[in-house]
Amino acid sequence: MMEYLESVDVNALISSSIAWGTNILLAILILIIGYWFAGRISSFIGGLGEKHEKLDISLFRFFGSIAKYVILAMVFIAVLNQFGIETASVVALLGAAGLAVGLALQGALSNLSAGVLLMIFRPYKVGDFIDAAGKFGNVTEIDLFTTILQTFDNQQIIIPNSQIWGQQIINHSHYEVRGVDMNFGIAYDEDIDKARGVIEKVLEEHPHVLKDPAWFLEVETLNDSSVDFIVRPFCKGEHYFDVRYSVPEQVKKALDAAEIEIPFPHRKVILFKGDE
Repeated sequence: MMEYLESVDVNALISSSIAWGTNILLAILILIIGYWFAGRISSFIGGLGEKHEKLDISLFRFFGSIAKYVILAMVFIAVLNQFGIETASVVALLGAAGLAVGLALQGALSNLSAGVLLMIFRPYKVGDFIDAAGKFGNVTEIDLFTTILQTFDNQQIIIPNSQIWGQQIINHSHYEVRGVDMNFGIAYDEDIDKARGVIEKVLEEHPHVLKDPAWFLEVETLNDSSVDFIVRPFCKGEHYFDVRYSVPEQVKKALDAAEIEIPFPHRKVILFKGDE
């Protein structure tokens, strides 16, 4: 009888050891295959961004990382199943932990979601001059959380993406050719056609003002003390600020040389002599 019991115990021990050994081997196999598969998926998704110039590489690398960790989480749960561990509670725990982290990082997640949308829809790119979140500058870097601008006075402005997305964005570099609006006033006694000719000559001689499309030059307003022209020359986007800040000075000098008066506000004071 004792020999029978000992034989049963030995057989049960051997069977249990074989089962545990099989589970361990399967768990290791699942880990190896799962890790390899996660790496391949991550590389594949990240590689999509490198194949097309219009796709943002960093965004696809981020998606690749997300896919990798999701697959690894599933692999971890599959390994636990191999050892008979109840995974429903583990999944619930992971969900609760994810919710807690999400609530703690609301600001960061809003910046992240805005960064993803900015990289997908691409309202601007590195090198563009933009007005966004009340700031103006040249875009030097775009990442998943922030957009970095460089101002004309060489300051760096770091703007959270959540402050940009959903607000008005003005991209001054989107179109290759831009119009530059300006206003110039002359006195009522001056010859309008002569003044028009002076301004046109300045535009013709400017190296960055385009002939096609042709500039727009017309009388816009009859003010109290001046006749105001609206002038809109066109130029390449990279020459916008050169035209914007050089043409007014040249027009002023040309009008002075032509002896055309540029009016400025006058105040007439009339003094009444009291009764003596």
